[in-house]
Amino acid sequence: MITLYGVTTSRAFRCLWMLEELGLPYRRERLDFRGEDLRSPEYLALNPNGRIPTLQDGDFILWESMAINLYLAGKYGREAGFWPDSAETEGLAYQWSFWVMTEVEQALLTLLMHKRVLPEDKRDPQKVSRNQGILRAPLEVLDRALADRDYLVDGRFTVADLNVAAVLSWAKPARLSLAELPNLDAWLGRCLERPARRRAQAE
Repeated sequence: MITLYGVTTSRAFRCLWMLEELGLPYRRERLDFRGEDLRSPEYLALNPNGRIPTLQDGDFILWESMAINLYLAGKYGREAGFWPDSAETEGLAYQWSFWVMTEVEQALLTLLMHKRVLPEDKRDPQKVSRNQGILRAPLEVLDRALADRDYLVDGRFTVADLNVAAVLSWAKPARLSLAELPNLDAWLGRCLERPARRRAQAE
């Protein structure tokens, strides 16, 4: 049995989305990053970093959301088409998964915090402006990459799309307009409209 530790309001959402896409039976332990859930000796024995998500697949333990998704797609998603077809497009799936973490995630999360999540008196307009500027270049890179294709690799929705779209799903709650990036905007809409994404975020 697969067990995933985490809540949908964390990076565990990405892994829940993948599990739903694959149709795998799994159990979810709703451990929250707010409070003491992640500091128990039992949980630290699974993930000594004290963070979520953590995946337990039988006796195998794995942490880090992108690693979990790449593992799940590679082990369980080949026949369903979630794993790329060739070594080249597999390389691109890794590229886009790492790219969104290094080029987009922190700036977009900061934007979300200072536009929606933090109390009004804790929000910093300078951080909003700065991170909107930081995001411009990488989002233009993605928009150009999608200019002649519906999905990132192999002409279909794969782990590459899921990993990138899961991070960019923060754009709407962060009130980040994608109107000037029509290829990215249309692609993100296609990804987020998938029924598995809706199931993953349904508590």
